[in-house]
Amino acid sequence: MCTSYEANPNDARWDTFSLFPRPDFDYKPEIYKDYFAPIFRRGGEAFETVPASFGIVPRRHIPPGVKLFDTMNARAESVADKRSFSGAWKNLQLCLLPCRAFFEPNYETGKAVRWKIGMANGDPLAIAGLWRQWKEADGSLSLAFTMLTVNSDAHPLMKRFHKPGDEKRSVVIVPPTGYADWLSCKSTDEARSFLQLYPAEAMHAEPFPLPPRKPKLAVTEDDQRQLL
Repeated sequence: MCTSYEANPNDARWDTFSLFPRPDFDYKPEIYKDYFAPIFRRGGEAFETVPASFGIVPRRHIPPGVKLFDTMNARAESVADKRSFSGAWKNLQLCLLPCRAFFEPNYETGKAVRWKIGMANGDPLAIAGLWRQWKEADGSLSLAFTMLTVNSDAHPLMKRFHKPGDEKRSVVIVPPTGYADWLSCKSTDEARSFLQLYPAEAMHAEPFPLPPRKPKLAVTEDDQRQLL
């Protein structure tokens, strides 16, 4: 399950994504749940770049009293059946997520170590996803997205991630030659043909732990008195 990735910066290389306009909005370097980031999708006869939040059902749209659930990843095997994803899948609301790399946990040392995964040649990449529109409390419209994933138990690289004993999963990387075709699919059968593992020899992965958190400063009694 991929829950964070490094977005391709607006001011970085864009030649890989020459089919799509550069984003005209700001976004964070690393994208986590409910963060807004650029996605590519078909808009009429052209392609467009629009902001959308990570997780096709944003937390703000989960009703009170309902247990929070994650919709950052959609399994290819069940995407047509799961309520959170089926509408977007059946309506071919396909998108691409431009990024530099994505992150997964590796347990080969006996504990979780964050690894960074990208292209062996250093190029940015695009991950296959689905998008959905939401109506906000103020009447405005927003978009949200999910990443599509496939089983990777037999993949030389992607089988190295996630907890021991858990099924191994991988995001779907679409090669640049397939961008237009993916976003122009006319049927779910055609879209499903894109849900393949990317060749391991064309990928690169390395440990990339998060920097240690800064310790919280202890507040002394003198400090507390000065604040009163």
